[in-house]
Amino acid sequence: MARSSRSSSSIRWRYLNPAYYLKRPKRLALLFMAFVFVSFFVWDRQTIVMKHEEELSILKEEVERLQNELGELKHEGGVSVTKNNASTKHVDVTKKGGLASDPIEAERREKVKDAMVHAWSSYEKYAWGHDELQPQSKNGVDSFGGLGATLIDSLDTLYIMGLDEQFQRAKEWVADSLDFNKNYDASVFETTIRVVGGLLSAYDLSGENVFLEKAKDIADRLLPAWSTPSGIPYNIINLAHGNAHNPGWTGGDSILADSGTEQLEFIALSQRTGDPKYQQKVENVILELNKTFPADGLLPIYINPHRGTTSHSTITFGAMGDSFYEYLLKVWIQGNKTADVKLYREMWETSMKGLLSLVRKTAPSSFTYISEKIGNSLIDKMDELACFAPGMIALGSSGYGPDESTKFLNLAEELAWTCYNFYQSTPTKLAGENYFFHSGQDMTVGTSWNILRPETVESLFYLWRLTGNKTYQEWGWNIFQAFEKNSRVEAGYVGLKDVNTGMKDNMMQSFFLAETLKYLYLLFSPPSVISLDEWVFNTEAHPLKIVPRLTQRKPNNVRVRARKEGRFGGSRI
Repeated sequence: MARSSRSSSSIRWRYLNPAYYLKRPKRLALLFMAFVFVSFFVWDRQTIVMKHEEELSILKEEVERLQNELGELKHEGGVSVTKNNASTKHVDVTKKGGLASDPIEAERREKVKDAMVHAWSSYEKYAWGHDELQPQSKNGVDSFGGLGATLIDSLDTLYIMGLDEQFQRAKEWVADSLDFNKNYDASVFETTIRVVGGLLSAYDLSGENVFLEKAKDIADRLLPAWSTPSGIPYNIINLAHGNAHNPGWTGGDSILADSGTEQLEFIALSQRTGDPKYQQKVENVILELNKTFPADGLLPIYINPHRGTTSHSTITFGAMGDSFYEYLLKVWIQGNKTADVKLYREMWETSMKGLLSLVRKTAPSSFTYISEKIGNSLIDKMDELACFAPGMIALGSSGYGPDESTKFLNLAEELAWTCYNFYQSTPTKLAGENYFFHSGQDMTVGTSWNILRPETVESLFYLWRLTGNKTYQEWGWNIFQAFEKNSRVEAGYVGLKDVNTGMKDNMMQSFFLAETLKYLYLLFSPPSVISLDEWVFNTEAHPLKIVPRLTQRKPNNVRVRARKEGRFGGSRI
């Protein structure tokens, strides 16, 4: 056994002896070929690994380059954000080519952004968490119950302008400090358009769920306002206790704009939460108003919340009437212009027929304006608030046939010229609160304060987007320069007590950051930034993403009454 073992071992070890192969050349050749094959195999694997590492390094550099370019674009505000649907959190940020192709637009856009930085930084420094800043005395005030109105109103403006650090600080305040459980009688209208709208817009843009959660919280606190016999809401509600009522000065009535300017926000909230209760409350208001909707589509500003009928009062596209008509059109747009929202478009078109009956021209300059009406009497007065109408009319003109579309677009442009001259006609080049028209005098300013309102630049934004006419950019730039000259102070921006003397007040309205500066910024941005095909603005300029409508069955006892002609028939105070 031992010998046999030694023989096997000797045989195995001889294959390691070079002399064995020297005597056997064929086996030496085979060994050499095996060595070469193994060497090539190992070398090839190492080469593949090295090339893979090189490719990864190149890809990493490319990603870093793209991230830097994206950061630069966001710094310029050149981003467009889309959300897939009402329930997703995914956000696509798309670079928009040609953002800086026009150097004049780029320069003006940057100037508006600088104004926003100045206004926001002043608010952060002197009024953080308060509703509004008083720039002259450098302190904050709680005009809306301490809900951080300016902060929430500014969220989407900060995001659109690419002011990321400021947006993040504001988001942290919303998450950690925003509390709606306050023993405060809040305006349902103002709280909806500023707070609910601002939070939903921030959610649509950023995908941050905290904004949706807060929007739901405050909306739930507002819902009891709709618990009236008619469904027309009370306009005031206590946020802590849910007690709702109307202001005493209305004689117990609800205000048209205050009751008909929650549809966009509450429908959007139902779309994003899947809970239909918000949409049902606000759509019942429209169904109720449609029951007695007049043939001219013009409603007085006071409505009885018990009977659902209107009271004898002013008909106006200005204060307390304006945004009701605006939301008839915009809910139709929000609903993708489908059959589900046909009623809104039909009511709006009826109201536009009524608007035509209010249109007048001045002498000698033929300025076109929208008068007001009480009973059968016309009042030759137009609020600056009514200067939203040119933009609204232009936005809705495309829903008509060719002839009607041209007629309404021309009307929009004529009204915009009048509104621009509200500004140009004063020594400060800033508009007063309202204007009166007398034969042979064109226009004279009535209430002469200016509180940084956005309505005219809003209409200029829409007209520029829809016509491409750069004249509207020039007019907007002139208005911006007038704000810079007369309203900019060390700690923000203030209104004027008198546009004739330039005497300043002590308030930076939250809508200056939410609306005026946002519309001016977008006026000098490409149309792809917050595209009107993808977004609809609420009356506080908060863009809401257009998504599929949350459908719901109509109650059996509700009938939408069609009129023979096939048509159906808010405001910041």
